[in-house]
Amino acid sequence: MRFSCAARTDVGVVRSGNEDSYLMSSERGLFVVADGMGGHAAGEVASEMAARIIAEEFRPARGMSDEELMSQLVAAIRAANESIFHRTLSEHDKRGMGTTATVLNLLPRRYLIGQVGDSRAYLLRGGVLTQLTKDHSYVQEQVDAGRLTPEEARVHPYANVITRCVGSSSDVVPDIYVGTLDVGDLLLLASDGLTGMLDDEDVREIMTSGLNLEDMVDALIVAANHRGGLDNVTTILVRIEEVAPPTGEMPVMRG
Repeated sequence: MRFSCAARTDVGVVRSGNEDSYLMSSERGLFVVADGMGGHAAGEVASEMAARIIAEEFRPARGMSDEELMSQLVAAIRAANESIFHRTLSEHDKRGMGTTATVLNLLPRRYLIGQVGDSRAYLLRGGVLTQLTKDHSYVQEQVDAGRLTPEEARVHPYANVITRCVGSSSDVVPDIYVGTLDVGDLLLLASDGLTGMLDDEDVREIMTSGLNLEDMVDALIVAANHRGGLDNVTTILVRIEEVAPPTGEMPVMRG
């Protein structure tokens, strides 16, 4: 498999500090976006811990089945949760901290995603943008129950209230997604500083603009900040340039 990628995080317009973290390990095909909470210092610590620990703990080996890979990713996210939670208990100034975590791993012809919180993953294929993950949020629960429309949820006063995060309790259950990849696919990971400011059509227009990945990341962040920039904005883009034959080999980054 060959792919290219780009990433950037930005403080936004309103916030004084950046509590988002991201990890982009192109040689491993591993990408993480984490959006911390719990105050400036604590949120920043939680998101950094999540990205780092997940990368340390998630070490897929050649020949693993999808079930084994999913189990290992769940275990890695739970390990991050345990470490962050224990730190909230041992350090008074870290109490109440937590973070979202959305993890993408590229496999031969497939993707694997683990998610907790409301940082999202999207897939653009053939000009159609699809949200691959579902938010763990109050408003998403209301949409699922038929009490809010997606449009109402976007502007609801509790739109930023999440119902599941990494580090707030002794254990966490991530959602896991697996899907196929095609040449030309464009994958997006983003914190809600992007998706809270831009609707899906805004995002799709930028992702189909023909810009190179670095300029596309910049354009997404500029657009979010132009709409208000109420939160930190973190964006990772990954373009699939060639899919591997079904040999079970791990992905390799093209320079």
